[in-house]
Amino acid sequence: MGDARDDIVFMAKLAEQSERYDEMQEHMKALVNNGAGLSSEERNMLSIAYKSVVNSRRSTARMISGLEARESDETKASKIKEYRTKVEGELVHVCNELLGLLNNTLIPAASSNDEAKVFYLKMKGDYWRYLAEVHTESSRAKDSEECQSAYSEGLTVAKEKLPSTHSLRLGIALNYSVYMMEILGSKDKACELAQAAFDDAVENLESLPEDQYRESSQILQLLRDNLQNWANKEAA
Repeated sequence: MGDARDDIVFMAKLAEQSERYDEMQEHMKALVNNGAGLSSEERNMLSIAYKSVVNSRRSTARMISGLEARESDETKASKIKEYRTKVEGELVHVCNELLGLLNNTLIPAASSNDEAKVFYLKMKGDYWRYLAEVHTESSRAKDSEECQSAYSEGLTVAKEKLPSTHSLRLGIALNYSVYMMEILGSKDKACELAQAAFDDAVENLESLPEDQYRESSQILQLLRDNLQNWANKEAA
């Protein structure tokens, strides 16, 4: 099993270096199904693979939606809509695939690893959020409920088990606040969460080693940028 696992990891890294993320995704799915838990490096590889595949579809779907909104010819608009639906279907398939891996394998296996549990719950919230972006109103309520449940559980674990400066704790607070703003439309709650995460971490940032300082400070900057942008939206 060890040799097979090493081969899967090698091929996943090769696919990443070649920027062939759909293939990297397949290798990482095989690694999860291989049976053993994932190391920190492998968790990051899983995230890179699926996020790269999904983000390309999210970006494409947004671009096509813009074309659809501007098209005045009904026949052409119908064809554009059909193409958008195809891309969104691919996005939904990938999201559901990862959510299955998280629910059935990865999260249950991380019960004794706090960092892994927060990592996977953050991913779970993220991919339910991506589904909420493309689903119709009838499906979006479930997406939103599942998203909030994952982020809430993950943030609770992060606050109990991880320091305020930990990049995973900051990252889940960042993404949870984005969900509150963009999906729920609750600016006050989003700002409250983002500000609290920022304030809790910033006073202890200087005590971190250089590599952790760099990673955490980047997320703090994103929190600060979001707070400023959301404040500017209110002013406008």
